[in-house]
Amino acid sequence: MAIRSSRAQWEGDLKSGNGTMTIGKDRWTGPYSFATRFEESPGTNPEELIAAAHAGCFSMAFSNNLAKEGHTPRHVATRADVHFGPDPAGGFHVSKIELICDADVPGIDPAKFQALAEATRTGCPISKLMKAELVVKATLKG
Repeated sequence: MAIRSSRAQWEGDLKSGNGTMTIGKDRWTGPYSFATRFEESPGTNPEELIAAAHAGCFSMAFSNNLAKEGHTPRHVATRADVHFGPDPAGGFHVSKIELICDADVPGIDPAKFQALAEATRTGCPISKLMKAELVVKATLKG
């Protein structure tokens, strides 16, 4: 089984601190902060990275599901909108992820297209992640 890794580091408190996130084995490193996450400052944040991962996963999985049914798409483009805000129980949470997909698929029946989109929504690996076991291994240093 493949293990994919990314890293994040944060220094300081929530509002005045800042951090960096690194995707993969140093494929991309960028800053993030309170302002990039809770306001509209330039930069990225964890929710945008989740959105990118989900959009990419869904597009690939949907293309595969369409092709397996004999309808190879010309293209599949997906935008993932991650809804992030205050949690009524306290703190913050992701309340919803919307996958908005446009696809060019010659010869497919619209009902079949929708059925495969729904099957992909529940079956793509990042969608399944939302139900995965979560394990934390924390080490106190110093």
